[in-house]
Amino acid sequence: MRWLAVAAALLASPALALDLQGHRGARGLLPENTLIAFERALQLGVTTLELDIAITSDGVLVIAHDQALNPDITRDASGRFLEQRGPAINSLTWAQVQTYDVGRIKPGTDYARQFPEQVPVDGTRIPRLSDLFDLVKRSGNDKVRFAIETKLSPEKPNEALEPEPFARAVVDEIRMAGMAGRAQILSFDWRTLQVAQKIAPEIPTVYLSVQRRFDNIGAGQRGGSAWTAGFQYAQHGSVPKMIKAAGGAYWSAYFGDLTPELVKQAQGLGLKVLAWTVNDPAIMDKILGFGVDGLITDRPDVARKVIEARGIPLR
Repeated sequence: MRWLAVAAALLASPALALDLQGHRGARGLLPENTLIAFERALQLGVTTLELDIAITSDGVLVIAHDQALNPDITRDASGRFLEQRGPAINSLTWAQVQTYDVGRIKPGTDYARQFPEQVPVDGTRIPRLSDLFDLVKRSGNDKVRFAIETKLSPEKPNEALEPEPFARAVVDEIRMAGMAGRAQILSFDWRTLQVAQKIAPEIPTVYLSVQRRFDNIGAGQRGGSAWTAGFQYAQHGSVPKMIKAAGGAYWSAYFGDLTPELVKQAQGLGLKVLAWTVNDPAIMDKILGFGVDGLITDRPDVARKVIEARGIPLR
């Protein structure tokens, strides 16, 4: 009978349940980081809404992936796509940000080829973080969580607040909405995560990593990386060990950098492991086989089918 109790405990364990995160809402289906995309993700049953934060010149936290307006998805007041990288969001007021339309992908771009099924919704504006919190409250969903990424870079310090005021602004907004128990703060720039851990220990931190053309880890770089808040690969020998030393709770890794061995190592250190951003069903199935704790995707509709086929419960 004892083995039955053990089996029941294992089946009930949160470690066997998956966190399904809608990346930028549901970017493969509707314009990224917009209220309509988040609403669709809620309808599809994600357990976490993943999003990005920039801060305007007058201190408004807006949901936008890029520090500067992205010409692939941004049109001006006349309806024309920006011809080049737009102004940094931190140089614009909230009112100025609202003059831009982000409801359609520019035809012929790599972005358009990547997301051919995204439905345009003209007239869509960049929302505030507070708008998303209000949307979720109105929906009556009291379970969904928020993965909130701070968008700043040590390589472009003039395009965002310094790490400490940036992290404080995000924490204040989360607390003001009463969402501290349902939020995570994540970043490629680990400096903000260090601040968040000190001022808001109740909010888990998620350490993002990628080791590709863009590489915030710097395993082979002389002097290490400017992105990792002084925790260097050469000192610790692996990304999970860096994050453990930094005091993180989660490792969110580019899916192509993950191996079953690294997932096991991270979980053995007490970290939860998330894989981003996985849109192909075969790759989703492969990554789920590694035993990750969460999957981040632009296509939560596709992911739900793969997850259900494996019989994995959602958190």
